[in-house]
Amino acid sequence: MSARIPVTVLTGFLGAGKTTLLRSLLTQSNGRRIAVIVNEFGDAGFDGGLIEDCGDAACAPDDIVELTNGCICCTVADDFIPTMEKLLNRDRPLDAIVIETSGLALPQPLLKAFAWPAVKTRATADGVVTVVDALALSENRIPLDDDATKAKRDATHDDPVEEVFEDQLACADLVVLSKSDLVSPDQLDALEAKLASRLRPNVRIIRSHGTLAPSVLIGLDSAAEDDLASRVGHHPEGEEHDHDDFDSIVVTPQPADTLDAMRSRVDAALGLDGVLRVKGHGRVAGKPAPVVVQAVGTRIDLAFARPDAARADHLVVIGLKGFDTDAARRALAGA
Repeated sequence: MSARIPVTVLTGFLGAGKTTLLRSLLTQSNGRRIAVIVNEFGDAGFDGGLIEDCGDAACAPDDIVELTNGCICCTVADDFIPTMEKLLNRDRPLDAIVIETSGLALPQPLLKAFAWPAVKTRATADGVVTVVDALALSENRIPLDDDATKAKRDATHDDPVEEVFEDQLACADLVVLSKSDLVSPDQLDALEAKLASRLRPNVRIIRSHGTLAPSVLIGLDSAAEDDLASRVGHHPEGEEHDHDDFDSIVVTPQPADTLDAMRSRVDAALGLDGVLRVKGHGRVAGKPAPVVVQAVGTRIDLAFARPDAARADHLVVIGLKGFDTDAARRALAGA
């Protein structure tokens, strides 16, 4: 049997910095053939376009597959398996595959799919890399409690954000603490200690400002599909799950008058109860290039894309189920 292609599962909650890390990995690929599967929550893609626009030959569109039919952990048979078969059947063998999951995906159902006959002899889950937003942890937007506090919280109510985060940590072979330049060294030390108490033995934590060498992320050789029993988080192995706790909308607003006006619109949407993430492409009146919008928590990043970037002008808003979608649309319209 020929060597199986290593597959890195890149997971992490909404806005953790997965796409930034992936772009960095591809631009340092040094000729290795790396295919990418990008999964989005909701009906519109965005991250795949960011990767294609990275300006490197390794970011070729043919090597990037975008799945926008819901979280990949819920569409294994319909989306993941057929996509993997197409990649594995290429005439020129791949050196590696990276799967960037939706920020709301649970990794374990995806790992189980590596046992499917179409995949198991040809690919292996080389490692699960969980990207954790250090700023979000420091601002308590993602709970990271000690055991006693967590038990008390679980007894009083379910927190869907915490549940997803817990499952992503439980599956990790490597934790990347992103945006570590935005948090003080003392805070980082404290966060790492708390994270370590939540992780399986021998799982490393490394800090990142958005870039890491490919050798750090590829070649973990964990065969994660073979030890699912040790990777059980909030959802026990085999338990069915859905994403009814979250929702998303796609908004196509009129151009903003200025970049500052667009920032104010996005800030107003982020300030609504239950809104977790805003991302996509918008327009500023009179400017030929679209604006790339990346917003989560208190952080809003706006940057003009290349003028020739053929991207749909829409913004995706992701939030807890029941967030005020009409108010989000009004906010992004500047109303």
